[in-house]
Parts: sequence; structure tokens; C-alpha cells
Amino acid sequence: TLAVIAAVGVYAVFFVDTPPLSQVRAYADQADSWLLPVFFILYIVITQFPIPRTFLTLSSGILFGPVVGCVVALSATTISGGLALWGIRKFFVNDAARARINGRIDAINARLKARGWLAIASLRMIGAVPFFVLNLTASFTQVSLKHFVIATFVGSAPATIATVFIGDALTGAANPALIGVTGVLLTLGLIGLALDYKLPVA
Repeated sequence: TLAVIAAVGVYAVFFVDTPPLSQVRAYADQADSWLLPVFFILYIVITQFPIPRTFLTLSSGILFGPVVGCVVALSATTISGGLALWGIRKFFVNDAARARINGRIDAINARLKARGWLAIASLRMIGAVPFFVLNLTASFTQVSLKHFVIATFVGSAPATIATVFIGDALTGAANPALIGVTGVLLTLGLIGLALDYKLPVA
């Protein structure tokens, strides 16, 4: 997924005419103060559903630039993940359903309960599991909300920041360093998963 995002970003920077996106940025800069909070709320609401958040993250970079865009996208992602976990557990996961699911994934559940932050952060980093699917799956496990939120923030940060910078680059502010970002993220995520697999479950 990250490789596709990077490829699209690089192609757009060098082969797609950027003035229209520059005009979008200019409009966002001149917009009233309602734009940022409305976008922030929409980001959280939309990502509660099985809809890829890539477009919203790119839009953060296009509309708000690299700094504000990163703050908006990463904070909205973290809140969205925590809200999804809490909401699914509270309204959709009853004891019977949890017992049936947990009986089939005892090993995974034990690992997530003991060290869930590492597995969640690694999966977020490499994008191995879609955002919505990981939220849903984790809801049936015993990973704590606190650890899930922290892992979502840490694991989502690299890819989110890279995607925001790509969105910013689409307005004409190209950054060649982004080409190697996806490889680094993938490597770090795989190392985290390998470490989680090797470490004993307490």
C-alpha cells in the first residue's frame, strides 16, 4: 500500500500539472476558520467505516501543508482508532461473541494482552492490515484501550507523515527524500513484528 502511495505521489509530482492543487491550497489558506475543524471531524467520522483513509491524509497535506496537515491527520487517526475500539466493544461485542472469537484466537489474544502495543504499532506501520479491519479485530481481543491508542499513534505516525508530505508535494513543494520513506517504514514494521514473535508471552 505504501509503495503504491509513493509511486502515485512521485508520478504526480513530476508528470501531473500541479497549479490546480496550488489553487486548492490557496483557497484553504483564505478559507474561514471552519475548514480545519470540519475536516478534522469528517476525518474521524469517515474512518469509522471501511473506507481507506489515504485520500483524507493526502488531503490534509494539500489543504493545510506539512506541519498542520501532520497534526490534523495524525491526531484524527489516533482519535478515530480509539473511538472505533471503544464503540465496537461497547455496542457490538457482547460476552458470547467475545467468548467464541477468543476461543479461536487464544494465542493471538494472549500476545496482544501481554504486549499488544508492539504488534498493533508494527501492523499500523507496515499497513499489513487495513485501518478499519485492525480496529475491528482488536475489539475482540484483550488489548487495552490505552495501549491500543498509543500504538495507533506511534505506528501510524511514519506513514501518515509521509503521506501528508506527499500531499504537500502535490501542490508543488516536492521533497525527493520521500522516495525512500516507504522502504524504511516497511523495514521497521517487519522488525517490530519479528521482535514481537520472538519475545516470550508473559
